[in-house]
Amino acid sequence: MLSSLVKEHQSKQAARKERQDQKRKDAIAAANNLTQALVDHLNVGVAQAYLNQKRLDAEAKHLHHNATNFAKQTQQWLNLVENFNGALKEIGDAENWARSIENDMRTITAALEYSCKVSQETPPS
Repeated sequence: MLSSLVKEHQSKQAARKERQDQKRKDAIAAANNLTQALVDHLNVGVAQAYLNQKRLDAEAKHLHHNATNFAKQTQQWLNLVENFNGALKEIGDAENWARSIENDMRTITAALEYSCKVSQETPPS
């Protein structure tokens, strides 16, 4: 009887140990499945962030290229306006010079006309 109780106890203990091992294996498998699901979920977010970063980098390069081109075009426009302004000043200077010459010529003409008139009016002595 004692030996049968010991055998029964040992068999119950073995069965309990087997159930415990099976539950441990199930728990490990569930933990592995949970870990894999979490990693997959995080990888989706990381992959999306990576794609977004790549798009942002491409857009930043495109924006930098456009800004550089805009700066070059702006500089060209500034040079054209500056050259145009210089040409206008030269035209203004030439016009002013021509007016000065015209005024001087009128003064000389008036002086010559006056001297001619005076010399015709005064009798020769």
